[in-house]
Amino acid sequence: MSAPPDRPRLAGQLYGRRRSGRPARLTAVGTGVVALAATVAVAGLDRLAFGAPGVLFGIGYLLVCFQLAVRVRYADLLAAPISGPIAFAVALLLFGPVTSTGFTAQLVALATNLATRSGWLFSGTGLAAAIVLARFVAQRRIHRAR
Repeated sequence: MSAPPDRPRLAGQLYGRRRSGRPARLTAVGTGVVALAATVAVAGLDRLAFGAPGVLFGIGYLLVCFQLAVRVRYADLLAAPISGPIAFAVALLLFGPVTSTGFTAQLVALATNLATRSGWLFSGTGLAAAIVLARFVAQRRIHRAR
């Protein structure tokens, strides 16, 4: 389909918008939604494949935290290290092993699952925090140089 003769098509333009080649940035709300959806999906997949969230869930969480920290907007940098652990807890609440029924049992099971998987939780959160801190410092240096 060609462009109308009165509006020539510019190089790199698609449907009236210019493409910059850079990936789309996530807002704070988008970061939370992506973190929750991806972490719950990985936990569900791990439970389906292996019966309970385990190593696949941990590696998936690390990848989610990395992507969140890299793709979040500069104005919303704090959302990446905050939304990851919340999504981790929700995923464990939904897919973690529970030995009995009731609200108290769910709460105890969540606390136990968070404690036994704390290595993955702290690694992913620390990774996101380190990347966000590096991005913040780099951006401040760029602004200071101008």
